[in-house]
Amino acid sequence: MILDRVKPLDAILATAQKKSLHRSLGWLQLTLLGIGCVIGTGIFVLTAVGAQKAGPGLMVAFAIAGAVCIVAALCYAEIAAMIPVAGSAYTYSYATIGEFFAWTVGWALIMEYAIAASAVSVGWSGYFSGTVLGGLGIHLPVWLSAGPLALGGVEGGLINLPALLIALLVTGLLVIGTSESAKVNAVLVMIKVTALTAFVALTLTSAEFDTSHFNPFLPAGIFGGWGTGVGAVGAAATMFFAYVGFDAVSTAAEETKDPQRNVPIGLVGSLLFCTVFYILVAAGAIGTLGGQPLMDAMGLPLEAGSPELARQCALPQFADALVCSNEPLAHVLKVLGFTAVGNAIGLAAFVALPSVILVLIFGQTRIFFVMSRDGLLPERLSRVHPRFHTPHIVTIITGLAVAIGAAFFPVGQLADISNAGTLYAFAMVAIAVMVLRVKDPARRRHFRVPLVWLVAPATIIGCVLLFFNLPTAAMLFLPGWGALGVVIYFAYSRSRSHLGKGIVEVVDDVAGQETMVPMAPE
Repeated sequence: MILDRVKPLDAILATAQKKSLHRSLGWLQLTLLGIGCVIGTGIFVLTAVGAQKAGPGLMVAFAIAGAVCIVAALCYAEIAAMIPVAGSAYTYSYATIGEFFAWTVGWALIMEYAIAASAVSVGWSGYFSGTVLGGLGIHLPVWLSAGPLALGGVEGGLINLPALLIALLVTGLLVIGTSESAKVNAVLVMIKVTALTAFVALTLTSAEFDTSHFNPFLPAGIFGGWGTGVGAVGAAATMFFAYVGFDAVSTAAEETKDPQRNVPIGLVGSLLFCTVFYILVAAGAIGTLGGQPLMDAMGLPLEAGSPELARQCALPQFADALVCSNEPLAHVLKVLGFTAVGNAIGLAAFVALPSVILVLIFGQTRIFFVMSRDGLLPERLSRVHPRFHTPHIVTIITGLAVAIGAAFFPVGQLADISNAGTLYAFAMVAIAVMVLRVKDPARRRHFRVPLVWLVAPATIIGCVLLFFNLPTAAMLFLPGWGALGVVIYFAYSRSRSHLGKGIVEVVDDVAGQETMVPMAPE
């Protein structure tokens, strides 16, 4: 049977219990942690993509995506507190619903993290080219700063060189070993929050703010149509990318005072704060500059990242359009005349986003590493460099894949594909929570999902709803990638699985070393 291999939860917990974690975090620290980890890539980079999908309905899209994340976060918190070890949803699935489904989750996470890192690299490239180089009077030719039109880039584009180079640079840093200081991360959080607060204050009080820009509010309706990826829900499926990172709060449950009270406050509080903040940013951007999407002949928004959208955005009359910008927030302020503040926001993104790329690539290699040590992938991949003491092989493989994706594809397409994998993983975590409630109801839980038989199904329904409102290409990519994974599982992994051979091995840290202190991906 393919569902007969479940890793013993007691063996996993025995390893976790060797750690003595001091419970020192309160609800305020958890809330601030969540805010810092969530605010980042999505709001800096994808605001233009979301506006193209939903127009002013982008504000509704943020609310929908935030609601799905809140219920998913509660499920994640319960199981993360029970199984506080490396491997994320892959490990949780292995300990509850078995090796086969754990493999599918791990395989999806490998894809999710790598493609998300590519998306962030492309977003960083937009701010680097527009704010940093543009501020110096340097303008990269189109063929060096955008992917080819055939892949959703712009006319005349050949390769996004800055995105390629930042991905390779971060990969190099991870190979030689690096650490992220909590103090550095705190500074980056302050930079991001301050920049966005300035944006909201300037745009909402600007003389250019005009309520007529919000009409029509939902140009593509709530649902734009099957497989179109447009409308408020289609935009929510993309803007889901702006919320990923809340798992930092759930994984801190073991270090939280009174987790039953403080974990849900931290999770829901940080997500609610970010949702309101995002809605205000969207309102400021659309109210001042306008956010109506460019439409096709059938009256639907052109697909974000499509060749036709790239062609129209190249026309002079759309030079200032929000939906055509690669650095949307900085672009809005520059058009309004706040050039210095716009440049400051661009610099904030330029400084903060590489750390997100680093964390995403690190997270992908951690999943890759644990699966390799479980025997499901070639164990050669989990070898550690003799000098740098890092899993250099998987890091280099991951970095090259990330760089290639960043070099040739637009940010919107990459984010949608990444979200498909994330939504699948979150749905599986919700299933795992319900399975454990039935199979092991007496197990100690530092945090219990309130109304689990309502919250967990709501998580699954929400993830399915968003998944089926992604563009068709993104929806098809996940099952295609999954089918490849199933072939590899039965052709290679199942026969070499350590658990299948009776070996129960728990890997909690990469080769027992600490190469960095990661923040959650944003």
